[in-house]
Amino acid sequence: MSSRPSLPPAISSFGVDDLPRISHGRGSYVYDAQGKRYLDGSGGPAVYAIGHANEEVNAAIQAQLARIAHAYRYTFTSDASEELQEIVFDRTGNHFDKVIFVSSGSEAVESCLKIALQYWSAVGKPMKRRFISRRRSWHGNTLGALSVSDFKSRRASFEGSLLDASFVSAANEYRPPAGVPLDGLAQHLARELEEEILRVGADKVAAFIFEPVVGAAGGVVPPPPGYARAVEEVCRRYDVLVIADEVMSGSGRVGTWRALEPEGVVPDIMSVAKGLAAGYVPLGAALYSARVSDALRYAHGGAQTGHTFTGHTTACAAGAAVQKLIAREGLVDRVRTRGPKLKDELRRALAHIPEVGDVRGRGFFIGIELVRDPQTKEPFAADRHLHAKIGAAAFKNGLIVYPCTGNVDGVNGDTVIVAPPYNASEDELAEIVDVLSKAIGEAVRSVKG
Repeated sequence: MSSRPSLPPAISSFGVDDLPRISHGRGSYVYDAQGKRYLDGSGGPAVYAIGHANEEVNAAIQAQLARIAHAYRYTFTSDASEELQEIVFDRTGNHFDKVIFVSSGSEAVESCLKIALQYWSAVGKPMKRRFISRRRSWHGNTLGALSVSDFKSRRASFEGSLLDASFVSAANEYRPPAGVPLDGLAQHLARELEEEILRVGADKVAAFIFEPVVGAAGGVVPPPPGYARAVEEVCRRYDVLVIADEVMSGSGRVGTWRALEPEGVVPDIMSVAKGLAAGYVPLGAALYSARVSDALRYAHGGAQTGHTFTGHTTACAAGAAVQKLIAREGLVDRVRTRGPKLKDELRRALAHIPEVGDVRGRGFFIGIELVRDPQTKEPFAADRHLHAKIGAAAFKNGLIVYPCTGNVDGVNGDTVIVAPPYNASEDELAEIVDVLSKAIGEAVRSVKG
């Protein structure tokens, strides 16, 4: 009789190894089947922008289902998809000409990459096939999106089957390249991008893709001042498309609907997803400019990307309902004004823990980085699993946060993301600060002991 080999113990990045069974959610809280309540302090993976079981959104979904669940996009348009298209164009300042609604953030990024490649074929430059991305970036789990992601643990199993991409340095003020002063960081990184374009050959580079505010791979990393404008100028100089991946940071998460809006930069192509329908139905989108859409239309009749469920009618109805609620209640403005205060509250609550190296972010998208040595910024060894222990300690005490690892070199480096619903109450925000600060203190003591 054969026996199954023993398996190594799995280490969950969230620190939750024996998953409880979900029962239901209400607002900012979820409840397991045993009745335990959890405050969703990270909106899952920065998805649940308006909390759970919103009656208005659920009613809109039910109303759409009562008419028709899904109209195939090659045979029909729909009120839901057209309404959401108008909303998205309005929220993005009417800078884009076309949008393709898809079913996930990874699919949105994959669509962005394909649109960029199709554009260069359409304008007679089919040799422009190389993408340039950044270190410590995460763009998704499809093979194309994974190819432009620098997340070592998520790439390792697929190396050898990924697209050939280039990577330049992360744009991280807390961990700048050696010898680079902060006031020169944006220009240093722009020069590095220019050098890589020239090394590869501008005639071979299709696009530069980056997260305006890095999410899981870096533990929420806002750009240095002037960075987005500087890299945009490099791309324009060498006729390289700019792709902004706003799957995690967009849709109001950082206090503006477009994360790049404060920098005054408009990309050629942009992805959004998580907060678009706030988790009520899977939904993402790829948006692109008139320059790109005109070329695709004249050469091929339109974008050659999409799947059976692209533009799913009920998903679009959910997205429209979520976005109308967010606009009516002024939630993006609330995130913009309340976010800095939340960040300061976390800093004060964690000030007694020297291993808290950095508290950073924008809006309701805040990252906390833990270090073994605050002076050198040396991280804890990966085998201490500090991020997971923080997640486990918080979860035990009824708080969900988003722990991440590998932000320093792909292996070492512990961060925790806080990304509450935009409409979280003052008491709920205070609870996040209180429980998380205690969980971090407990976890740090455990790895130092």
